[in-house]
Amino acid sequence: MSGEKRPAAFLAFFALVFVAVLLAAPFTGRETIRPGEIFGPEGTPRFFIFWTLRVPRLLVGLLAGASLSLAGLAFQTLFRNPLATPFTLGVSSGAAFGAALAVTAGLRGTFVGIDATALAAFAGALLVVFFLYGLSRRGGGMSTLHLLLAGVAVSYFFSALLLFMQYKADFTETYRVVRWLMGRLESIGYAGSLTILPAFVVGAIVLFFYRRELDLLATGDEIAQSRGVPVNAVRVRLFLAASFLTATSVAACGPIGFVGLVVPHVLRMLLGLSHGPLVMGSVLVGGPFLVVCDAIARNAVPESELPVGIVTALLGGPFFLWLVVRRCG
Repeated sequence: MSGEKRPAAFLAFFALVFVAVLLAAPFTGRETIRPGEIFGPEGTPRFFIFWTLRVPRLLVGLLAGASLSLAGLAFQTLFRNPLATPFTLGVSSGAAFGAALAVTAGLRGTFVGIDATALAAFAGALLVVFFLYGLSRRGGGMSTLHLLLAGVAVSYFFSALLLFMQYKADFTETYRVVRWLMGRLESIGYAGSLTILPAFVVGAIVLFFYRRELDLLATGDEIAQSRGVPVNAVRVRLFLAASFLTATSVAACGPIGFVGLVVPHVLRMLLGLSHGPLVMGSVLVGGPFLVVCDAIARNAVPESELPVGIVTALLGGPFFLWLVVRRCG
């Protein structure tokens, strides 16, 4: 298969998988629902389960998985670091702290249509991103190891702040925060998907619009600048887009790790290094990947339901170690 046809064939396959997951996921679960029952009387239990619980959960999973995959793709390119993701860089921890602070402080309402919790998560994510960006530019740049160590330090710092908040909170608030920090897709109604949707649309458009600039930035700032790319301005825009993608996903679902690590790497192995196909692939693969992980979490333990963050960590942890060993080898 020629180089040009290979990405197109993979993207067509990913689109078919996306449609299959979209159609099948709402019908999976402990409660069997037949297709004819979803258009039955509005007050029946199966109608409520399908349209109020399962479809919203599916939409949150698709949007959050795609958003985290896009954010991981952007961070890896901007830092020119294959191990840079919202999770490993501490961006998710910053967003989680901002969202938890908004929840415990009782912040409510929206601003220009964006939930206050999502804005607080965005502020936390943005704080971490620009701190790490400043470190990466200091003294001509940081090594991969130092950048990851800085991300670990940031994660521990915000984890300590979260623990302090839990210590000062009452039992009910502590339980809510702990459950939320495990990562989950539970959504009653469509508020969760509406929280993520604006950032996903804007972020996906921005990354696709700057796909050529991402290709050039991956080769180095000097080469990108020589080709007419306003490097600093483009970096700021892409950082903002990736941070907002991370923040809204964390605000809706909690910090779900490793999606932004696994999906972009697999796509690079299959599609190559051009960011046009990579952006489209992140949308088509990231969402179904998280939805499938959620289906595993819901059915892995009888009479119980694991948080999806546990499943993604169990899958992503060994993958991360494999990447580290591969790079060291």
